[in-house]
Amino acid sequence: MAYLILGLVLFLGVHSVRIVAEGWRTQAQARWGEGAYKGIYTVISLVGLGLIVWGFGVARETPTMLWMPPRGMRHAAALLTLIAFVLLAAAYVPRNAIKARLHHPMVLAVKTWALAHLLANGSVAHVILFGAFLAWGVANFIAARKRDRALGTTYPAGTVMGTVTTVVVGVAAWAAVAFWLHGMLIGIRPLG
Repeated sequence: MAYLILGLVLFLGVHSVRIVAEGWRTQAQARWGEGAYKGIYTVISLVGLGLIVWGFGVARETPTMLWMPPRGMRHAAALLTLIAFVLLAAAYVPRNAIKARLHHPMVLAVKTWALAHLLANGSVAHVILFGAFLAWGVANFIAARKRDRALGTTYPAGTVMGTVTTVVVGVAAWAAVAFWLHGMLIGIRPLG
């Protein structure tokens, strides 16, 4: 469990700099150069992610259960992850109405994904992993919206084509993960 927690501290810590120390981040980029800053950020993120994957894998070998989720929570999780994948697609597909309305769909995708997994799993490792991501997502979304208001940030209006493309890409990515990749990479087939 220690490796999982250390990985979360590193990964979410580096991803939280903008939430808690925007001024320091700007100064560090100016002092070190944007390339060096991004390089350090990437290395710390990758080390953290590796520790998360390893630590979670080890913790799953001998799970400590806090509760047994009702069977219906798997269905709720499937629906929530579908929404999360559409939100994730909205972060990248240009000129879609979802991003125009919500402004930070990637962070909302992380929150939705984490909530889905918390509902469907009751082990200590799941609560630590997905609870940490959910808490980070909530804090990040609040900080991002506050930053947008302070800077007067506006987002371009969405188009029908951009929005339809977003939904199609999100649903296709969700289907690929739900029916194939999740089982192959994680060892659990969420939809049977």
